[in-house]
Amino acid sequence: MYNVAFVENDKCVAHKGCRLCVLYCPEPDCIRMDYSTNKAIVYIDRCKGCELCVVVCDAAKHNAILMAPVDSSTGKIDLSRHKAEAAA
Repeated sequence: MYNVAFVENDKCVAHKGCRLCVLYCPEPDCIRMDYSTNKAIVYIDRCKGCELCVVVCDAAKHNAILMAPVDSSTGKIDLSRHKAEAAA
């Protein structure tokens, strides 16, 4: 099990011009704008779980991104569980 970023749409303020997570993510094309909702979206197959997006989002006081575990057998985010421990 590993962690990836997940954007909570109800808290995301990308529609107001915030693009901090998109700008600071070190992985190309990992976080993009979903122009149908005007919210940020994370492509979990590209996310490395570095949590930089969480740091910049929290610093801006939006708290719209959380880290969630992915079930390695299904490839789906499990939002019912807490973040798994990172590898040492």
